[in-house]
This record gives sequence, C-alpha cells and structure tokens, in this order.
Amino acid sequence: MQGSKTPHLGTIAMTGIAAFVLTSLFAQFLRSDLNWARVPNSFYLIGPYGEMVQAGYVAMSVALILLAVGGYVALSAPARSAAPALLFVAGGAALTVTAMAHTDVMGRPPTLQGYVHGIAAQTAFLSTTVAMMLQAWRLRGDPNWRRWFKPAFSYAAVCFLLMWVQAFWRELPRGASQKLLIVLIAGWLMLAAYRLYRGPDSMRPL
Repeated sequence: MQGSKTPHLGTIAMTGIAAFVLTSLFAQFLRSDLNWARVPNSFYLIGPYGEMVQAGYVAMSVALILLAVGGYVALSAPARSAAPALLFVAGGAALTVTAMAHTDVMGRPPTLQGYVHGIAAQTAFLSTTVAMMLQAWRLRGDPNWRRWFKPAFSYAAVCFLLMWVQAFWRELPRGASQKLLIVLIAGWLMLAAYRLYRGPDSMRPL
C-alpha cells in the first residue's frame, strides 16, 4: 500500500477537510442571529443550516480516519506507530458524536446530550492535537520524511499549546478563540493530507 494508495487517501482527506472548513465558514455568514466572536462553533450545529454543518463535521471525521491510515502506511516500518493512528481515529469518532449530540443552550437546564457533546468535543480537540504531535514525531525515523519533522512538530505543538490557552483563559472571546484554534488545526491537517498526496520528496506547488 505504501507509495500507491496514500495519494488517494490524501486527496479524499483534503476534500473532507475542505468540506468542514467551507460549511463552517458559510454558517458564520448564514447565521446572522449568532455573534461569531462570542458563540462557539457548537451552536451552529443546531437550528437553521445545522444539518449542513453536521455534514461538514462528519466529513472531517472521515478525513481524520484517512489521515490515520495514510500516516501509518506512508512511513517505513521502523518509523510506524499505532498511537497517532488510534488517536486520529478517536478524534474522528469524537467529532461525529460532537456533531450529533446537541450542545446545551444558555438559559435552559443542562441535559445529558449536552454533557455528551461537551465531553466529545474536548476529546476531539485533545485526541487530534496529540495525534498531530505524535505523528510528526514519528517522521524522524523515516529518511524520506525526516525533513518535515521540525515544521510539522512545531506547528502541531503550537496548536496543542493554544488548545490549553483557549480552555483555561476564560476571558477570551469564546467563539473567536475557538474558531482560530479550529482553523489552525485544520491547516495542519490539510498540509498533512497534501503531503500524503504529493509524497515526502515532492516540492511542486499545489
């Protein structure tokens, strides 16, 4: 599979990531009733256009699973690790649960569904950012991918750090800070999918 299927996995993963980003972006403009800077992305999953945003979340879930497979098979045997692959799969599964379980709405009593949504969203963020760092770390062991280790790991580490800043710095605008983090994570994932598509040694532009 190595060297033959990974370009296809990268292509489909890029499509899924793009679908997630575009549906989430469109929702920011279509939902004029929501303040994008204050409202987290979860609120766009319910109400008008919620099904569109849910579809984007599911597309990203599929992309994460494809990156799990592609990231594993693209590396040479000594560099492979099941840990990042399993974490990407966990992140993808958690993201689907996040999309399907509605968040709690302010002014209403908390619900079990809202609790599940919150846990799933936190799991998706944590699993995916840790998987990004671990996957980047494994690049050191493959001579074909080694030169991508530093930029990939540094970028992933920034996302991991910002995730904790966003979680604990409560004074930040919840919507804007969360969406910035999502954009950065999606950017790393898109670059990873692009590298699967092009291969480790290709320097051709998009």
